[in-house]
Amino acid sequence: MSGQKIVVLGTGGTIAGTSAQAGDNIGYTAGQVGVAQLLDAVPGLQTMAGELLIEQVAQIDSKDMDIEVWRALALRCTHHLKDPEVRGIVITHGTDTLEETAWFLHEVLDARKPVVLTCAMRPSTALIPDGPQNLLDAVAVAVAPGATGVLAVAAGEVHGARHVQKMHPYRVHAFASADVGPLGFVEEGQVRLTRNWPLALDGEALIAIENIANVDPWPRVEIVVSHAGATGSMVDALVRDGVQGLVVACTGNGTIHHHLEAALLRAQAAGVAVVRATRCPEGQVLPKPGDPLPDSQGLSPVKARIALMLNLLR
Repeated sequence: MSGQKIVVLGTGGTIAGTSAQAGDNIGYTAGQVGVAQLLDAVPGLQTMAGELLIEQVAQIDSKDMDIEVWRALALRCTHHLKDPEVRGIVITHGTDTLEETAWFLHEVLDARKPVVLTCAMRPSTALIPDGPQNLLDAVAVAVAPGATGVLAVAAGEVHGARHVQKMHPYRVHAFASADVGPLGFVEEGQVRLTRNWPLALDGEALIAIENIANVDPWPRVEIVVSHAGATGSMVDALVRDGVQGLVVACTGNGTIHHHLEAALLRAQAAGVAVVRATRCPEGQVLPKPGDPLPDSQGLSPVKARIALMLNLLR
């Protein structure tokens, strides 16, 4: 049985942002306040969490998230998940790439304990910052009986790593899980589930974490978009530049402008891995027999990129 320690790993983001003018919700600088200081500002957190272990893994605006921070974060999570005294992990993160980090960690961690990412849409200097409540809710999820998997908690909702997306650039309630809906809600410190906790990856995670720890550089995978008037020139340029994988954000049910599709087929014939994902925020590509390019099996373009990168690592 797991212990009572909760590990909090800080990476920066708006939740740690500050502005010179109180109440400025857009002119702030992200990643300014240390995670220990953030936790000190949340009444009742220590009582709920028991013993807190705090680490500052990074201090960045999440728009600048990169592979090296992902590697460091995954290795620290792996270290703490192995500790029988640790009950769960909370990660403070920026909103812009939270869904990508969540999916990456889902793919590389044996998360039989909860790994909970949380964030804020308002900086710590806002008139009404949302970070403290999100932190408190994230800890409530981390200590919830039976909690497992990589999760995202914001605005009172619990989302799974596979479906969570940032759906709005400004409002506090910015995250959703499209047509699937949240896994549950946090209400006055109690978690009310609407679906089951996600399952851990078992042996696959061990292979993945070894690969990301030992392989450098990681495979290069880029995203291209199909749109009216699309050409294949960007794809041809990326192939010449040595790209190893391409995800195409398709229109509708995986459809691609014919000029772009021709270039993608040339890339695939040259040995570049190509995957289709839809631009649509809800639903997923329904493949047809004989499709020349494989689909992402329901992953959004940014998550399909991570999956393809990890597949190439294997």
